[in-house]
Amino acid sequence: MNYTTIIFELAGGVARLTLNRPDRLNSFNDAMHAEVRDAIQRVRADASVRVLLLTGAGRGFCAGQDLADRAVAPGADPVDLGASIERNYKPLVLALRALPLPVVCAVNGVAAGAGANIALACDIVVAARSASFVQAFSKIGLVPDSGGTYLLPRLAGTARAMGLAMFGDKLPAEQAASWGLIWRCVDDAAFPAAVEAMLKHLASAPTRGLAATKQAIYAAAGNTLEAQLDLERDLQRELGRSADYREGVAAFAAKRPPQFIGK
Repeated sequence: MNYTTIIFELAGGVARLTLNRPDRLNSFNDAMHAEVRDAIQRVRADASVRVLLLTGAGRGFCAGQDLADRAVAPGADPVDLGASIERNYKPLVLALRALPLPVVCAVNGVAAGAGANIALACDIVVAARSASFVQAFSKIGLVPDSGGTYLLPRLAGTARAMGLAMFGDKLPAEQAASWGLIWRCVDDAAFPAAVEAMLKHLASAPTRGLAATKQAIYAAAGNTLEAQLDLERDLQRELGRSADYREGVAAFAAKRPPQFIGK
C-alpha cells in the first residue's frame, strides 16, 4: 500500500507510525484508518519489530474523527456512527492492545476526541508539556468512544472521568501525568530526545517478556486475584524457557549488560 495519510518507517527494531494529515490536525478519515490498519498488520507480521511508536506530524497528535467526513446535509439520512466505530475505531484500539510488543505513543500536541483515547489505549504514553488531552465528544452530543468510557474511569477514577467527559475541558499534559493517565510529561525541548531514549531502551529489551507483562496487566482488571496468580504462573513458566531469560541470568552472574534478542 502506498501511504498518503501516514508515514511508516522501520529501522533498528523500531516501527514508527506517524499520522500525517497536519493540515487537519491528523484527524482520521477512512483512508487514514485503512493505512493505519495496514501498517499495524505489517508490524505484527515482522519479527524484527520490537517496539512501535505512534505519533503525529506537525503541531498536533490527533484531533480524532475528521468531522468533514461526517457532515449531514439538511434533510439527509443520519450517519451511522456505530458502523464507523465497528469498522474502524474498535479494531484499531483492540489491535494496539493485542500487539505482542510495547506500543509507545508520543503526544506532541493536542489529542482530542478519539485521538485522546487512542493515545490512552497505548502501553506507554509520553507527552510534550505543551500537549493536551480533550474529551471533545460532549460538545457535539456524543459519548467518549474509542475506549474512552472504559479507559478514563480506570486511569483517572470515576469522578475525574465524569468531569472530563461532561465538560470537555482541555487537560494539560502535566496534569494528565499527575492524575496517572499517562506515563510522563516532558519539556518540549527535551521531548524528542526523551522519546528516542525510550525507544532505544525498549528495542533492546526482552520483548517476549514485555509482551507477557502487557498481557498480564491488561488481564488484571477482569480477573480475580487467584486467576491473576494463575496467569502469572503460566506466563512465568513459559518465559522461564526463553532465550532472553537465560541471557538475563547469565549476564547477572557475569556482571555484564544483557544482550536480549526478544525471544
